Amino acid sequence: MDSDEKIEIIRTIFRCDRLSAEKLARVMMPHRLAARDILARQGEESHHCWLVIDGGVRIEAFGLEGQRQQLAQYGPGEFFGAYPMPTVHRAEIASLMETNLLRAEAVRIAELVAEDAQIGAGMARLLARQLDRALDRMMARTTYSAAGRVYAELLSLAAGADRIAPAPKVTMLALSANTTRETASRAIAALIRRGIISRDDRELIIHAPRMLMELVC
Repeated sequence: MDSDEKIEIIRTIFRCDRLSAEKLARVMMPHRLAARDILARQGEESHHCWLVIDGGVRIEAFGLEGQRQQLAQYGPGEFFGAYPMPTVHRAEIASLMETNLLRAEAVRIAELVAEDAQIGAGMARLLARQLDRALDRMMARTTYSAAGRVYAELLSLAAGADRIAPAPKVTMLALSANTTRETASRAIAALIRRGIISRDDRELIIHAPRMLMELVC
């Protein structure tokens, strides 16, 4: 992305004027990941924070016996990483798909938040919105059936559109929904049989979004 595009993206996400966006643009550098790239490993020192522009990342922890557990995932407009000070990564961070981010040193972002009221207000809104989304995801995990969680993940990945490209892997959906690969595979197969979705190697198309929403339970 060029300089003007980066500034406009920051203005949109932080809802700030151009001067404040330019301050952020000077410390936030573009960072691109291919699908399934590892951004950080559990236990490593963490000095940076990231803002997702498009694509998505997942946060996974490893137990003492090597078992994986997804803790969170972040999509466009979401912020993650060290903030306001360097720390240690509590989990592994990996891309779900091809992903574009903006990366900054935690202490430099914290300095701008402290000195610029518009940036501070923008960060407060950003983190408050993410907390609300996190609570929604926790509610889904505790109240929805396993299949319902898979369907909710599909709707989340689609983000209001009628297609997801590239098509999500069943293993990724299972991890995101906190269920087994077999359960996720059966849930997707049921949607295909009913004509609610179709998929190929390139994309997954949602033909009946309302019916899919009704299955989230």
